[in-house]
Amino acid sequence: MELEPVIGLEIHVQLKTKSKMFCRCSNDAEGVAPNTHICEVCTGQPGTLPVPNEEAVEMILRAGLALGSELPDFTKFDRKHYFYPDLPKGYQISQYEEPFCVGGTVEVEREDGSQFIVEMERLHLEEDAGKLVHEHGRSGVDLNRAGTPLIECVTKPVVKSAADARLFLQELRRTMRYLGVSDADMEKGHLRCDANISMRPVGDNKLYPKTEIKNVNSFKFVEQALEFEIVRQTGLWEKGTPVDVETTRGFDPSTGKTIEQRTKEGAADYRYFPEPDIPPFVIDATRRSALARHLPELPARKRARFVDQFGLSRESAFTIVDDKSTSDFYENVLSEAEEWLRSKAKETKQEHPEDPVMIGEGTKKITKEELVSDLNKKREEIAKLTANWITTEVFALLKKRGESVKDIKASAENFAELLVMLYEREINSSAGQKVLEEMLETGQDPSQIVEEKGLTQVSDEGAIQAIVDQVIAEHEGPVNDYKAGTEQALQFLVGQVMKHSKGAADPQLASELLKKSLS
Repeated sequence: MELEPVIGLEIHVQLKTKSKMFCRCSNDAEGVAPNTHICEVCTGQPGTLPVPNEEAVEMILRAGLALGSELPDFTKFDRKHYFYPDLPKGYQISQYEEPFCVGGTVEVEREDGSQFIVEMERLHLEEDAGKLVHEHGRSGVDLNRAGTPLIECVTKPVVKSAADARLFLQELRRTMRYLGVSDADMEKGHLRCDANISMRPVGDNKLYPKTEIKNVNSFKFVEQALEFEIVRQTGLWEKGTPVDVETTRGFDPSTGKTIEQRTKEGAADYRYFPEPDIPPFVIDATRRSALARHLPELPARKRARFVDQFGLSRESAFTIVDDKSTSDFYENVLSEAEEWLRSKAKETKQEHPEDPVMIGEGTKKITKEELVSDLNKKREEIAKLTANWITTEVFALLKKRGESVKDIKASAENFAELLVMLYEREINSSAGQKVLEEMLETGQDPSQIVEEKGLTQVSDEGAIQAIVDQVIAEHEGPVNDYKAGTEQALQFLVGQVMKHSKGAADPQLASELLKKSLS
């Protein structure tokens, strides 16, 4: 019997509001002493009344609009009852019957370029519980987190594999970060996932009893936990004893296995009823329209635009768009580079097709169509050059420095100037790396760094030819290897030219002159 997994996900997204969900306590408790950001409301003292956080309400509405959810005119809060040491009131203010957002979809792209769509069941707003702290053989309760606003995103049971579940979670995190509603850092608990999975025969549309894997805190662990469950439940089906009771399991990263914790509760066990202390919300069309107008460009659309508009590869677009700060920096750099392109066009009078301009070695007239084509070609070349330098050189240096794109001291204008110098071959790649490192350290202007360090590229053909002749005379073995068809020998010879010129020679010109001299 061929089986298939049926996976549904519940994701808790911690919102980065200034205050908690129903009180004015600070929502930034990272690194502070336990039980210092608390008050009578979030600790559930008798006689207190919750006041909904309007910022959190706006965030869930924006998230729903971004996912294409329906925003009902009417919504309300409910009490969800359960007893646990970190839940001071004995109930959680959540939503059950009338959530803020219903439906929606997330379009996800796999590594091979294929796509799939995850349908959302709902998005609702709720408060977080506190946190149990286990130290020195004792357990304590830290209520700093109690009352933190959460969006719970519930998918329909439509995910077909563990890998797809991971990819969906990563795309949802990107979306929440682009919206600015959450930092969505799984390692810090800003995004937590409960994964529900069952198996069924292929072609069978029945939903069998599911197993819930609770509070998995990394994308890798979600995938590993689901893969383990697929193997475990498949084995049960093959023995003729498929899962017949819904259970909750935890995941042990050290073993890669899930462990049964308890029988899963149903909705009736939580004894939901409407929250009596909070009036229902009415979301009118004017508010929905105003929020929709100010939504940012979301990751999937931005990736597609970068491929279409800038000619980037799918891989480069994914890498740059993965982080909003990086994609914003990339576009700012390109905007500055395009200003340079336009100024160059004016300097050579290419905007006046009736005037002769220098093209190559001769003088000819250029039409507006040719001008536009030339500018577009240069724009695409610089776009690819920029993407390459950001995803390789910049990322490598930032990782070495323990920094992110947000920490870059150099302005987009200065970074564009560096790329223009590389594009125009005023400096070579080796010099560019030195300039970039200095820019990240000091924020200094690249042209000033080049001048101070004497990094200007030598493009004088006669000067480089003299070095080429010297290298050929000194390295008879590699010369013969190249003539015998060993292409790697040419790279060695180019390296020797660069060494003799102290890195100042134009490597492309050096390669061309070597080929010419050895032909």
